[in-house]
Amino acid sequence: MAQGLRRRALGRRIAAVEVRHAAVIAGSPEEFASTLEGRKLANVSRKGKAIAVELAAEDGSAPRFLLVRLGMTGQLTVTPREAPVESHTHVLMALDDGRDELRFRDVRRFGRLRSLTQRELEKVLGTLGPDAQHVTEAQFLAAMRGRKGALKSWLMNQNLVAGLGNIYADEALFEARIHPLSQPGRVSAGKARQLYKAVRKVLARAVRLGGTTFSDYLDIEGRPGAFLKKLRVYQHTGEPCRRCGHTIRRIVIAGRSSHFCSRCQPRPRVTAKMRGPRKSGA
Repeated sequence: MAQGLRRRALGRRIAAVEVRHAAVIAGSPEEFASTLEGRKLANVSRKGKAIAVELAAEDGSAPRFLLVRLGMTGQLTVTPREAPVESHTHVLMALDDGRDELRFRDVRRFGRLRSLTQRELEKVLGTLGPDAQHVTEAQFLAAMRGRKGALKSWLMNQNLVAGLGNIYADEALFEARIHPLSQPGRVSAGKARQLYKAVRKVLARAVRLGGTTFSDYLDIEGRPGAFLKKLRVYQHTGEPCRRCGHTIRRIVIAGRSSHFCSRCQPRPRVTAKMRGPRKSGA
């Protein structure tokens, strides 16, 4: 998404903003619109799952930042203005050439758009841990040290390492051959390094292929991601493991489905306690 915005929208000015559903705006919809209109997209950055678009003013005043969080079903696309507006499209931002507009669509409305000052943005991003694509090995290992609970939940805690969701946490654990109920603080240094490398590898591969689309996710051009075919455990319950042929299993950890191969990812002697109903053998 960030790459697409840089390619399609940098240097373009937001001519007008239409908020059709105020629930997806953090703060006042009126202030959101007024602080974006007339500003040029100067830069796009990302930390974890948060995208920050720097918006420069023509008079040289301090920039604003459009913070985008897609949630589970959010879509941000550059779309021709004459294209029909799909249902669940909540915000339209017309670009200055009059041909295109940025559209934010979100079926479940878990995503949020917010207009921020630089100081406000730094405060928001400061609550997040190091970005999963850029975290150093030392930072990663230090964040695991002494931690209890399930390693799967640890990977998805945005305050510790930002950017991993359910899909890529499952895939990284499989890549590293680690059971999702392992406790971070009990994982050996060697295995922890394997996990660090696996996280970086899985994310790099997924970004290169445009992400993973099951139903809602689209890139900035409105195209689905192509990583779905590369998934090896996520939502493959009951199928043979592509590595060893053993059956892929599914359990629920802290309310989230976790998929793994019990042969490639053997259960350790001491595991985290499971929360919620147990859906299948671990």
